[in-house]
Amino acid sequence: MNKNITKKLAWAVGLIVLPLILQQFGNAWVRIADLTLLYIMLALGLNIVVGYAGLLDLGYVAFYAVGAFGYALLASPHLTENFPAIAAMFPQGLHISVWWAIPLSLLLAACTGVLLGIPVLKLRGDYLAIVTLGFGEIIRIFMNNLDQPVNITNGPKGIANADPVHMFGVNFAKPPTLFGFEIPSVALYFSLFIVLLLVTVLICYRLQDSRIGRAWMAIREDEIAAKAMGINTRNMKLLAFGMGASFGGVCGVMFGAFQSFVSPESFSLMESIMIVSMVVLGGLGHIPGVIVGAILLAALPEVLRYVAVPLQEMTGGRLDAAILRQLLIASAMIIVMLLRPRGLWPAPEHGKSVIRKS
Repeated sequence: MNKNITKKLAWAVGLIVLPLILQQFGNAWVRIADLTLLYIMLALGLNIVVGYAGLLDLGYVAFYAVGAFGYALLASPHLTENFPAIAAMFPQGLHISVWWAIPLSLLLAACTGVLLGIPVLKLRGDYLAIVTLGFGEIIRIFMNNLDQPVNITNGPKGIANADPVHMFGVNFAKPPTLFGFEIPSVALYFSLFIVLLLVTVLICYRLQDSRIGRAWMAIREDEIAAKAMGINTRNMKLLAFGMGASFGGVCGVMFGAFQSFVSPESFSLMESIMIVSMVVLGGLGHIPGVIVGAILLAALPEVLRYVAVPLQEMTGGRLDAAILRQLLIASAMIIVMLLRPRGLWPAPEHGKSVIRKS
């Protein structure tokens, strides 16, 4: 028991000290850590759909976009500037609190996930992947073109001036001073994202050990057998889509508040593929593995910037640094998948073969 307490205290101290250490190298590194935490939460949300229920979803970024645009519309002057009726109702502008934005975006994203799940209930494998991929692209294109004839999302220009997080009297955009030291905005967001991540991990573990989690895993392993055992596979699939989407919606709110700007370009197909890769690379259905996969794929591209630029200089500038960085990432992923096909840290019970004793 004492060892467990000591380990937890060590992790807590490490998480508190991490932004202070990263800040010694500049706020950009703390910002990378903030975005990495967001990607971890996104990967854990997708793990419910892909890892637990076995439903291949390539349009997960759509729920991320729904949460981000929902917050940007309700916490920026965009609607009051474009709709006189709303401006008359809210003379001071729409500035929704993050305490309201989180449950609203969670509910909106969950409903969107259920709406996606209804028409794809009978699809499996590649067919399901293609439909969900199309859904993600439809949402992005929809947001990109919803500036005519009525300007709702401002089209490709995006929505700017979204409010930062205001919590417990602290404006995250204006760094407070504690004992004479100024706490940077990125460090405040790091603390908030850590709390949200811990809540997300707790929910995922509780789901995994619940009857619902076991039902999802039964559907993943053999849907026909699960249905024969009395599991309502339709409701369980819809619940998986809704639960997974709700995580994406909350992450979208945090992204909108953190960036103060939301654009359709931030929710491209590559984002969905990257989040799926995090889950597969870490280990399907295994929470620690998914976290490791998300950390590697979210932070590795930024770290490789310092490798790609020297390599570009060695070739006399003939290679583009961004393309070279993607090449290095792809090569690393191919090597890992060849050596560890079940992921870097797979679930101990997932994929085990049944050995029949004669």
